Amino acid sequence: MDTVLLVIHLLIAIALVGSVLLQRSEGGGLGMGGGGGGGFMTGRATSDLLTKTTGILAACFMASSLTLSIMADSARPKGSILDQLQSESPLEQGTGEPSVPLAN
Repeated sequence: MDTVLLVIHLLIAIALVGSVLLQRSEGGGLGMGGGGGGGFMTGRATSDLLTKTTGILAACFMASSLTLSIMADSARPKGSILDQLQSESPLEQGTGEPSVPLAN
């Protein structure tokens, strides 16, 4: 399940990068639509389509990122790192000296 979701996440990321790169910075959308008669996809329609596509892909990317992080956290052992340090302490009980001799 993790692998499938990770592959989907990567495909969404590639599509998101592609849709962002297709847009012009001033909102022209693919640079098409200048001059000539009204075609099937005018400059404004292309810009609106790419903007909506980018928004949808960004929302899917965020959702898959959150899902992957929640799934990764569920596989991690719970507890505090301080609890682990206290249980693995090298000091012997009551003496205050290390149980392993120190090297010079």
